[in-house]
Amino acid sequence: MRILVGYTRTELGLAVVQHAIEEARLRGGELLVLNTQRGGSVDEAEAETYRQELEKLGTQLTEEGIEHRILDYTVGDSLAEDLLAAARKNEVELLIIGLRRRSPVGKLVMGSTAQELLLNADCPVLAVKLPGSQD
Repeated sequence: MRILVGYTRTELGLAVVQHAIEEARLRGGELLVLNTQRGGSVDEAEAETYRQELEKLGTQLTEEGIEHRILDYTVGDSLAEDLLAAARKNEVELLIIGLRRRSPVGKLVMGSTAQELLLNADCPVLAVKLPGSQD
């Protein structure tokens, strides 16, 4: 089974990656960790920080015996486009995403990545909230 998760350094993002690791361990699947920069626009220092953290994550996964690949690319103008493209290209069987409460205005202005993924993914989507979250 191939499991895809997007990587982000937020508290929610790190909790989602941890949950994805647990799912890969439970299901004996390959974990694909996607590092994407929205529209490719990010400063080099931030990109280097992400690369270093992903390298550490890769080392951790190897030490834990979890089959994995780190994917590092940008296809579209949004995180949702990149995750959907990676899921299709890699024939992913489970997509794991983070979910947080957003105000109606926030959804209108920024859109909802989670909603786009839930509606357009060709595979099951597992939504994870922060532990103890009331959202």
